[in-house]
Formats: sequence, structure tokens, C-alpha cells
Amino acid sequence: MNSPLTHFDSHGQAHMVDVADKAETRRIARAAGSIAMQPATLGLILAGNAKKGDVLGIARVAAIQASKRTSELIPLCHPLALTRVGVEFTVDAEHHRIVCEVTAETVGRTGVEMEALTAVSVALLTIYDMCKAADRAMHIEDIRLLEKQGGKSGHWTAPT
Repeated sequence: MNSPLTHFDSHGQAHMVDVADKAETRRIARAAGSIAMQPATLGLILAGNAKKGDVLGIARVAAIQASKRTSELIPLCHPLALTRVGVEFTVDAEHHRIVCEVTAETVGRTGVEMEALTAVSVALLTIYDMCKAADRAMHIEDIRLLEKQGGKSGHWTAPT
């Protein structure tokens, strides 16, 4: 029986997937997640006077750096030459949260879903780290893949 879990060989041992025979194509992935917080914490971030500095600017750089280091963090990921990483933050004032969306792109033999997801995770963790002195109750929510394009499986969009 063939398993849909590609990171295991026929003996059930973990391995890095062989992508040598895959075609190089343009690959794009979008991921998102959010961090909820107290209204006063959101106010500190938006005012730009958090004790540690420009929270969203630093979180953006952290996301980009994390995307480039994904293969060092996730054991079976291939190292990728990323061609673009875009990081956007949206403030949801009504729910006292910040939404992070990352688009990662490459031309290669394997997708960039893990790079986008890792970038979102680290951006949100950076916000937490920078603001934890003011609000230890912040919580990270709903990190997920929104869309992927390229490769044999084509275009996929998350169900709404």
C-alpha cells in the first residue's frame, strides 16, 4: 500500500523526498495567521512606542529571515533559493489582533509552502516576544496555507 505521506520510504523510515526528476517551475505559496492581544497592547504597537521599537518592522524582517532558514528548522525540507518573500500585516482593530500574510516564491523543483508557513509563524512569535512584557496573554491563531501554485499538483486554494 502506498502512503500519501511522501516523507517516509517503503519501510516507514523518514527521508528527504527525491526531487531530482521534477521539473523546475515557478512556485508560489501564501500563508496567514494572526495574534490576538489586549486593546492596549495593540495601541502600543500602532503608536510605534513599544519599549523594544518598531514591532511590525522587526517582525517583517524576522519573517523574511525565517523563510530563508526553513530547511534549517524543519528537518526534511529542501533548502530553496527564494526569489521573493512578501510580508503584509493587517490590523483587525475590532478583534484586537494583527493578521500576518506571507507570499513566498521560487523557481524550483519543490514548493514553498513550508517557507511561507514558517515565515508567518516567526513573524507572529516576534510580535509576541517584543510585546510579552505588556501582555503575556497574547495568543497566536489560525496559521494556515491559503494558496499554492506551481508544480505537478497545480493551483490549490484553501476552502473558505
